[in-house]
Amino acid sequence: MGLKKISILLSLALISLGVFARGDRVIGVWLTENQDSQVEVYKTPSGTFEGKLVWLEEPLDEDGKPKLDKENPERSKRTRPLLGTVLLKDFTWDAEAGEWKNGTIYDPENGRTYSAFMRLENNNTLKIRGFVMGMRFLGRSTTWTRERDVRE
Repeated sequence: MGLKKISILLSLALISLGVFARGDRVIGVWLTENQDSQVEVYKTPSGTFEGKLVWLEEPLDEDGKPKLDKENPERSKRTRPLLGTVLLKDFTWDAEAGEWKNGTIYDPENGRTYSAFMRLENNNTLKIRGFVMGMRFLGRSTTWTRERDVRE
């Protein structure tokens, strides 16, 4: 193989790594719009992105017990603690569109799961739009802010 071919292959490999690295920019801890919870976004072994609830400003209910996923449509999940619940699932990075798409977002306040996509406005601001019936214009958006660590 000639030096020129090796150089081209190496360049393509580095470009590919750059595209994958851009997709990883969403990884980290995010403070939700209401500033009452944090979600940690991570990459799964299958390469999709998920986010789980890792901090609640008020983690206990009125009885002093951990808040539960009481609104979950699956009866068996209504007794699980909210902390640790996966809210974001199955997002894939689309380099061409510059967004994470084909995912879902779970709203524990009403027990509903929505189709969703995410986009970074800048390195510290994440816009998430949940929608229904496959129509992006039928939904609502939320803005999360990057945090350094999980709060105590």
